Amino acid sequence: MDVLKEISQQIQAGVQEKVADVTHRAVEAHIPPKEILDKGLIDGMNIIGEKYKAHEIFLPDVLLAAKAMYAGMEVLRPLFVKEDMPSAGKVVIGTVQGDLHDIGKNLVGIMLKGAGFEIIDLGNDVAPQEFVETAKKENASVIGMSALLTTTMQAMKCVIDHLKKEGLDGRIKTIIGGAPVSEAYAREIGADAYGYDSTNAVECVKKLIAETRR
Repeated sequence: MDVLKEISQQIQAGVQEKVADVTHRAVEAHIPPKEILDKGLIDGMNIIGEKYKAHEIFLPDVLLAAKAMYAGMEVLRPLFVKEDMPSAGKVVIGTVQGDLHDIGKNLVGIMLKGAGFEIIDLGNDVAPQEFVETAKKENASVIGMSALLTTTMQAMKCVIDHLKKEGLDGRIKTIIGGAPVSEAYAREIGADAYGYDSTNAVECVKKLIAETRR
């Protein structure tokens, strides 16, 4: 069986040890890390996501698959994070208050690290003030917010309102993402960018940081 297809299938089965083993095999076979990520790990989670939407599987199955995906991510992390790369800028990321989903946010964090950014990951259920205070303290250029629930999306606007209130909206840029989020919503709440997937998020962050350095 194709090794990337096997990674995808083991993620769908939710078997952490096998995902880690097969990911190691893919690395040893000199498959580019980005390809392992896209065609193995992400492919498996995308299929899980579709099955969950179609009510073919349930939340415990999704969580098992997510843990299995993390096992594969840990194998790839050192390949994306090149210690000798100068920092391309600081980014604070987190899932907004009231939301405990972090798969997408974690993936964006890994991709940003791979692109040379210094990441401060606040985890999930992050209060608006914590995003802003951390960005100020760390002298970060961008705040990245994720939400998977329509009920928690409003917290993104609260973060942007906090930045405006403190006169920081020009210096600290914002990017939002997540299943219920859209380009239109980003415009509506005054976010600087919308990332529709992890690769696009990296490109958006690069542009935002270039803007802050002009």
